[in-house]
Amino acid sequence: MPLVLVVEDDPETRRYYADAFSRVGFETHQAHNGLQALQKAFELRPSLILTDIAVPGIDGIELLRRLRADERTASIPVIAITGYDDRQYVDRARGAGASHVLAKPCDSESLINEARQLLAASLR
Repeated sequence: MPLVLVVEDDPETRRYYADAFSRVGFETHQAHNGLQALQKAFELRPSLILTDIAVPGIDGIELLRRLRADERTASIPVIAITGYDDRQYVDRARGAGASHVLAKPCDSESLINEARQLLAASLR
């Protein structure tokens, strides 16, 4: 069963994403800030990470940079989500190593479909 690490500072939104993955058979773990996410990523080695760009501690951009810089987590697919309506955040997330970037609010069906595609591609 694939493990997804959901990184989001808003508790309701974090639960929404985690529940969406759980309903379709994913195991989920949650983190409320970038530093906690980094620690959990090293410890759990999730199949996929979903991170908001605007999280406290270290933001999603710095989280991506640190994940990509470490051999333990460099190949984990990461979906970055952003509520910012500015193209620079999408470009920065991609430049830092995001596998895909989605705009908030993103519906659970789109999110799950993207996750499945990334996981399938990572198995090839």
